[in-house]
Formats: sequence, structure tokens, C-alpha cells
Amino acid sequence: MKIKNAYYQTDDVVGAAKDLIGKVLFTSVNGVLKSGVIVETEAYSYKEKACHAYQGKRTNRTQTLFEEGGIAYVYLCYGIHHLFNIVTNERGIAEAVLIRALEPIKGFAQEELNPKMKITSGPGKLSKAMGITTALNRESLTGNRIWLEDQGITINRVDDSPRIGVDYAQEDAQLLWRFTAKDNQWLSGGNK
Repeated sequence: MKIKNAYYQTDDVVGAAKDLIGKVLFTSVNGVLKSGVIVETEAYSYKEKACHAYQGKRTNRTQTLFEEGGIAYVYLCYGIHHLFNIVTNERGIAEAVLIRALEPIKGFAQEELNPKMKITSGPGKLSKAMGITTALNRESLTGNRIWLEDQGITINRVDDSPRIGVDYAQEDAQLLWRFTAKDNQWLSGGNK
């Protein structure tokens, strides 16, 4: 069953990032249905320097962050990688959770299910593997193109650590806002 919109409208983006570990992400793009278990996330809030909308900064790209929770925020990183985030909180409060890694379940070739292939181990890789592009920016997470389900998957231990690649955020780079499913073979690199 799809996760309802109210789930995403929490005012605790850090708690949301941790709770998303174990949820299942689905995409249906160009007639291809794929899914994977979320095993790594990062939280971002307008209150801290790593967020694109720090101190309420609004640009064409960040406008999606200010929408009501429950939509996709997909942006292009380095002009190459499409990065998928889940917008949280109420309209006007810019917060989101970056999905950094998935353990693939359905819609993948047998060889792609080998963790050594690492096809979903990193935010750019998982977006490519799942067919997520900026065409899905602002897409509802309760629709039929991209959605999440709670299938009751139990993750025995979720670890926290600093986020990856946000050294520019000074003291905020040390916030323990990255969450990982302990010892999962599909985690991205960094902070090991």
C-alpha cells in the first residue's frame, strides 16, 4: 500500500530520514516498473548550510523545496547526475530527504542484483537505475510514476553519521544527518 501524503508532512526531517530506511521506492517510467528498499538517506533543512534553500533562499531550482511535503525534488548535480529527494514538512518550509542508496528488488536484470555491480549505491546511480530524471521534479509521491510503500521490512540497526560531500557547510557538515542500514552491501561510499 502506498504511503499516504500526511506521512511526508512531518516537521522532523531528521526523523523522517531515519524512518525512510526500510521503505520501498517504486518507479513506473516508460512502462517499466522497478522497486528497491531504501538503505541510505540524508536530511536537509533550510536551517543549515548544506541545504540548497539555506536561510530561505529561493531560486528556480529550490522552489520545489518550499512546496508541501509529499513530492519529489529532483535536481541535476554537476550537470550529469539526477538526485532524488523527498520533500517534507508543510508548504513554505524547505526541508527534504536525499535518497542515497537502494537495495534493488524488482525490475532489474539478474546480474544487476549483485551488490558488486553497485547500480543503486549512490544517489546518481540509483536515479539512473530507477529511471528518475528532472522530468519527475514536483511529481506527487502518491501517484503512479513514483511512490513509496511501507512493506513492513525490518532493519535491525540504523546508523547515523555526517553527510557526504558537504564540507562547504562548515560546522553543519558535522551534523549526524546521514542514516544507513547497518552493514548493507548497497551503501554508497564515504564516511566508512
